Amino acid sequence: MEPIEKTITSLDWMTLTLFMALVVLALGKYLYHRKFLNFIILPFNDKYILLHNKKGQFSHWFHLLLTVFQLINLSLFIFLVSKSFELIPFEKNITTYFIILGALTLFELVKFLLQMLTGIVFNSLSLIGGLVFSKVSYLNYSSIAMAIANILLIYITTDSKTIIYVAISVIILINGIGGIKLLKNHQKALFPYFMYFILYLCTLEIAPLVLIGSYLKG
Repeated sequence: MEPIEKTITSLDWMTLTLFMALVVLALGKYLYHRKFLNFIILPFNDKYILLHNKKGQFSHWFHLLLTVFQLINLSLFIFLVSKSFELIPFEKNITTYFIILGALTLFELVKFLLQMLTGIVFNSLSLIGGLVFSKVSYLNYSSIAMAIANILLIYITTDSKTIIYVAISVIILINGIGGIKLLKNHQKALFPYFMYFILYLCTLEIAPLVLIGSYLKG
């Protein structure tokens, strides 16, 4: 009888990562309970955006905690999707995750700075800041769906492509709702800057997705 080599993937670091993410979310809920209650109904009610979309919203600890929660879970979700489609080597799991986390954090930070710079250049910092806050808030909200998908993909339905497709659909749906509400709430303010807004979408929203899609396709 010949020995059969079997690759066993350690779940310890994934469990620790999920635990840290949940601690961050629980901390935000505990310290800012009223904000959390407004946030949790975000797709159905814009109260969170209307109440907190003001100067200093990006530096508020509740927003920062949610963004950390989002980065942890989005990085883990990208990692699990890559692993399910065999795009990464199994022996470098944790290293690959930290590379994804670092690249994603850098990408979102640079994108945020470019968006704020765009607002300064076109003298519409308040408008751009409001748009970015709304968009990031919906992305943070969709990270709850990412967290649930991560738990399912790690412990229950390992490498399930069905879970991946459902999770991606939910994420797109949540952010799509946010995009529609954003355009509806800011249509009058956006009209004088329509050409700038189209330029903003092409350079800072659509272009990165095209580049990522081309990379994955290649």
